[in-house]
Amino acid sequence: MKRPPYGSGASAFVAARDQLLALREDHAAACREFRWPQLGEFNWACDYFDALGSLDRTALRVVDDHGHDQSLGFRELAVRSTQVANYLRASGVRPGDRILIMLGNVVALWETMLAAMKVGAVMIPATTLLQREDLRDRLERGAVSAIVTDTACASRFEGLPGAPIRILVGGPLPGGASAEGPSGDGPLGSGPSCPGPSGGGFRPGWLDYAESQQASRELTARPATRADDLLLLYFTSGTTAKPKLVAHTHASYPVGHLSTMYWIGLRPGDVHLNLSSPGWAKHAWSCVFAPWNAEATVLAYHYDRFDAGRLLDVLARCQVTTFCAPPTVWRMLIQQDLKGRRGSLRELVGAGEPLNPEIIAQIRQAWGLTVRDGFGQTETTAQVGNPPGQVLKAGSMGRPLPGYRIELLDPEGRPGTEGEICVDLKERPLGLMRSYLDDPAKTDAAMQGGYYHTGDVASRDEDGYLTYVGRMDDVFKSSDYRISPFELESVLIEHVAVAEAAVVPSPDPLRLAVPKAYIVLAAGHVADAGTALSIFEHVRLRVSPYKRIRRIEFAALPKTISGKIRRVDLRACEHTRADSQIAHEGEFREEDFPTLRSSPRS
Repeated sequence: MKRPPYGSGASAFVAARDQLLALREDHAAACREFRWPQLGEFNWACDYFDALGSLDRTALRVVDDHGHDQSLGFRELAVRSTQVANYLRASGVRPGDRILIMLGNVVALWETMLAAMKVGAVMIPATTLLQREDLRDRLERGAVSAIVTDTACASRFEGLPGAPIRILVGGPLPGGASAEGPSGDGPLGSGPSCPGPSGGGFRPGWLDYAESQQASRELTARPATRADDLLLLYFTSGTTAKPKLVAHTHASYPVGHLSTMYWIGLRPGDVHLNLSSPGWAKHAWSCVFAPWNAEATVLAYHYDRFDAGRLLDVLARCQVTTFCAPPTVWRMLIQQDLKGRRGSLRELVGAGEPLNPEIIAQIRQAWGLTVRDGFGQTETTAQVGNPPGQVLKAGSMGRPLPGYRIELLDPEGRPGTEGEICVDLKERPLGLMRSYLDDPAKTDAAMQGGYYHTGDVASRDEDGYLTYVGRMDDVFKSSDYRISPFELESVLIEHVAVAEAAVVPSPDPLRLAVPKAYIVLAAGHVADAGTALSIFEHVRLRVSPYKRIRRIEFAALPKTISGKIRRVDLRACEHTRADSQIAHEGEFREEDFPTLRSSPRS
């Protein structure tokens, strides 16, 4: 196959990409030999993506449960994004301006992201679940100049200051449908985009995205972007505090996601499906940069309501070869009859939160494939993972990926076999954020001592494999023993009645704190004493006495809009209850059950 005519600025990037593709199953060699490319003036969309237009291959395919199926080749998407770039310039967007992009998984999302790069603008991706006060915060702290959203979401911006340039995607059609077709968003990556009426008619004061179709197909002005220029601003999910504003460059995400490409095991010609909501960093990870770095096809799937059976149909019908999903989706998939439904799948990965070993085992039994875990953050690309072809260890999230040097630091900053996951900055990885925008104090705290501090804790075995322990804020002590919520949650999820679980410390006069589990039950199970006793007995057989669950409460779990559990809210709830020595309504305690008190493991 003829090699695409990459721009001169992309040569070092493509060489690094090709090196990782060649070493995709030799982890030791990849870590030893790979070096991040040295880049000067660089624009991933202009120098790299446009060259992919010479490939006779699908770049993007968008499907849904209503029969819509839209595909664009690399050439077509390169041209369309150039038209949108010219349209943005004509509308007043200039290099360095910040564009808030609030769209579901519709073609216009990818066109706009590529176009923003070609203008030299800065993108602020936003989930369509955001409400007015969240949007006010993003417009103010992000210093937004332009908004690109759809007609149903536009009303949320009415009366909010800032962003003089406002562009609407998809005019209303009879029956309330959008010209772009159903769009989707939500914690699992799809669902109604912006529920509610579109308002009827085209909204005054907004520009019509459809007019970009009339723009020139040749880029009227190429931006002089350097690799370290600002490209992306991401608001973190805010599991423990107010969302931070993470600044990424023209190198840190486009090029930094070479590590993500390597971890997933992407190859040219693959069809990659990632279930992730637009607006979150994982969407850029696996719906934009990692697959297109490998010259693979991005598949996006909409749904009004998630259905695991329909997802399996999409995987087969669209001949998906590589698939990434959060643990919530994997938990739903194992409720289906998976045998004989592997289709074209070759690589499976999980991200967002660590995967429980029970889920991995059930998928392997049904499909003969292993869901490979990995670790990264909004602030970074994939840092740690189990790439293809490597020995996997149960419960481990793998080893440091090429380009990342990881140390585990104890509270005194000393390297060891257990501690905070920290990235060594002596060889600063290209996939690390530039900073927390306009917050030098937070940036300095995160980068102190020559390391980037992730705030996550792990342990390392003699072979260099890392096992996730939990967020530093979530790990707690009971009777002077350190408790990992994730370890206990992994045991809980193995019980047939448990759909989801979150473990937090509950105040105790004798032990200071004891592990308590908040549990969401699987369908068909009742929140009563019998279920609680069964779960207590299940945990007792699988963990040491000092760290077993002492209290259970059946309740919904508070989550961020990205779907991550807010354990901070559960901890606060435990500490604000008036009397921790008395069981509360809906709570069950070990001491409530005489058979547990008489157990030899008590």
